[in-house]
Amino acid sequence: MAGAVDAHLAAVRRTLDRLEPHQARAEAAAGAVLVDTRPEFQRAAGGTIPGALLIERNHLEWRCDPGSGASVPEATGPDVRWIVFCEEGYASSLAAASLRAIGLSRATDLVGGFRAWRAAGLPVTPPA
Repeated sequence: MAGAVDAHLAAVRRTLDRLEPHQARAEAAAGAVLVDTRPEFQRAAGGTIPGALLIERNHLEWRCDPGSGASVPEATGPDVRWIVFCEEGYASSLAAASLRAIGLSRATDLVGGFRAWRAAGLPVTPPA
């Protein structure tokens, strides 16, 4: 039996235009911003995607909101295409929905997360 979080995740995902790894890479090459929300221990163990911003989940909304006073330089307005990823693509769906809830309507996530990117043979940095 599926739990409440599973139903919530499914509902959230219906609102996102989630991207497969090669789609995310193409969008990043065209100016979208890849955001790695994984904790440091996961990045150290598995590497990361070259060029991705490192913003752990607990700081995400403040760093991506251009009006927060704590935003990253890439947060130039509500039309930024944020592509959030985590390790496997679960928490990132919830994170992308949270960004949309604060008015960043182009936010989405990477299907399968970092693991799917790596499995697709796309570039990754070596583990620390």
